[in-house]
Amino acid sequence: MKGLIPEEKVDTFNAPYYGPCAEELELEVQKEGSFIMDRLEAFEIDWDGGVDMPNTINGTLSSGQRVAKTIRAVIESMLESHFGRDIMDDLFQRHADLVDKHLAKTRTKYKNLVIHLVRKG
Repeated sequence: MKGLIPEEKVDTFNAPYYGPCAEELELEVQKEGSFIMDRLEAFEIDWDGGVDMPNTINGTLSSGQRVAKTIRAVIESMLESHFGRDIMDDLFQRHADLVDKHLAKTRTKYKNLVIHLVRKG
């Protein structure tokens, strides 16, 4: 957000997120030793959920708006505590616009890993 946030604020922001692959997850479960991995499945999901979800106020949301709402629900409190509340609406509107532009060119997916563990003994 050029000019709205001091550069040092951006430079000091850290979003602690790591998305392991299936093999890493399986290895960690084995190393920990308390569980047996009964099942592991990976699901590919469109960034925007792949369906039109009605918005009761004004018809339907764009793909970018759906993605931005999802991301906002997860990380807004972390962003707000570092950058302040005043920029949140503008930040997520800009994010929605960028995602709309990206998804107009390509369908982007993410993977969800679902595991079923059984406690040993």
